[in-house]
Amino acid sequence: MEENGISNNASKNNKWKLPLSVFFKDARLIFKMDSLAKEILGIAFPSALAVAADPIASLIDTAFIGHLGPVELAAAGVSIALFNQASRITIFPLVSITTSFVAEEDTIKKIKLAAEKQFSENMKAKSNEVMPDDHLLEDMEKGATKGNSETAKEKETLPASGDTKELRENNGDAGANSIISKSSSVISNGHKNVTKSEKKQKRQIASASTALLFGTVLGLLQAATLIFAAKPLLGAMGLKPGSPMLIPSMKYLRLRALGAPAVLLSLAMQGIFRGFKDTTTPLYVIVSGYALNVAMDPILIFRCNLGIRGAAISHVLSQYVMAFALFVILMKKVDLVPPSMKDLQIFRFLRNGGLLLARVIAVTFCVTLSASLAARLGATPMAAFQTCLQVWMTSSLLADGIAVAVQAILACSFAEKDYDKVTAAATRALQMSFVLGVGLSLLVGVGLFFGAGIFTKSVLVIHLIRTGIPFVAATQPINSLAFVFDGVNYGASDFAYSAYSLVIVSLASVATIFLLYRSEGFIGIWIALTIYMSLRMFAGIWRMGTGTGPWRFLRGQS
Repeated sequence: MEENGISNNASKNNKWKLPLSVFFKDARLIFKMDSLAKEILGIAFPSALAVAADPIASLIDTAFIGHLGPVELAAAGVSIALFNQASRITIFPLVSITTSFVAEEDTIKKIKLAAEKQFSENMKAKSNEVMPDDHLLEDMEKGATKGNSETAKEKETLPASGDTKELRENNGDAGANSIISKSSSVISNGHKNVTKSEKKQKRQIASASTALLFGTVLGLLQAATLIFAAKPLLGAMGLKPGSPMLIPSMKYLRLRALGAPAVLLSLAMQGIFRGFKDTTTPLYVIVSGYALNVAMDPILIFRCNLGIRGAAISHVLSQYVMAFALFVILMKKVDLVPPSMKDLQIFRFLRNGGLLLARVIAVTFCVTLSASLAARLGATPMAAFQTCLQVWMTSSLLADGIAVAVQAILACSFAEKDYDKVTAAATRALQMSFVLGVGLSLLVGVGLFFGAGIFTKSVLVIHLIRTGIPFVAATQPINSLAFVFDGVNYGASDFAYSAYSLVIVSLASVATIFLLYRSEGFIGIWIALTIYMSLRMFAGIWRMGTGTGPWRFLRGQS
């Protein structure tokens, strides 16, 4: 009775014991370049540069467009906000699911191959111990046949079918079966092992093929929607029929929409490479593509006198160049044609993609609503908001490199059931993200204060940009943690919690945005966005810090 009482008390204590201390685990090692740090940074650094490439290119587009005038800058800002909203609805679920599924599937296949190889080596070793001992086999057959010693000496492989019965009678069924199975395994597997080692095959990853299929379909749907519904969508963003921003916004949006299929395919392929823990290959392609974009911007905008349309055309062309290059490289590594349609993981993608779709709609709606409300304040506030938003997102998304790294590592570690590495990788990534956020806070604050004139010559716009600097800079550590917590949740395949928690956060944030916009205007929008990101961060802390869902094992470690 006492023992049962003690065990019940222990289980109750463990139930209420929260592993919050896990966030500070091995914090002294944060600057140590051990194997875990090298693995995280080796994936994170190229990924961060790749993730930041698109906002940086948009930032450069913004700088070029800003020299056309405040109206063009504000028009591009509304169009970019709308295009990003539409893209995130499709991109983030697709890329996040692809990374986790490819990493998990690839790891499981590697485990199976390693197990088969180990089994084959063990059987070969045991067979080598049995087969050279011909005297044992000869003695057994001599006792069974009483005189056929010469026949036994000639047999170097399995006993004939007629001799197996006598072998079992003299050595027992188990012993005979052991000798037969050990010998046959070496003979039957010998040729297979040689051919596998000699012939290097492409990876068969069903989730990779599924991701490309979804990327193509979603890209075409997004392009059609943005092209044919540009005017009503921009109207929903706050651009009324008489607004001077409407016509340039429609031109820019419709041209950018032509690149939607290339954007989704490129990011789907990036998700596949991330699942393989290869973020360097996409980086080279993306940097080359956006370098082309930046080079074409001044030519098409100013020399060809295409204005805001030139910025959109250069962006679209660079997207198709990147998509083609990534596809060619991926074809050399992965067999993109599945053996049959049954191998495609369509329903698995739809189920988890539906959860993340709800999450992304809820999350990005807050940012899009903020841009829409800023547009209602006029061209000058919208121009300032667009500049601050681009800097805010570009700097914050650098932490997304760490999020990608921890997602890939956790997906593999959970598949291997290596919970020690799961804990170590998650905590180290979160600690790194906080340090990165503090550094970005200082860099963004100083850089935006002195560099606001790069984006516009308007004194009023520069004044509003500097008004928003404290919020853009101060939220960097919060944003970094929020993004990395997303990667932690995706790596744990905790898609349901990611969806439900962010829907609740967004509902609360939308109400806050409306209230503060009405009372404080431009400043109110930035206060509301700060609250929104703080709630996102808290949602991540709650899941892991309470040891619930896939993190239940932390209760035993705490």
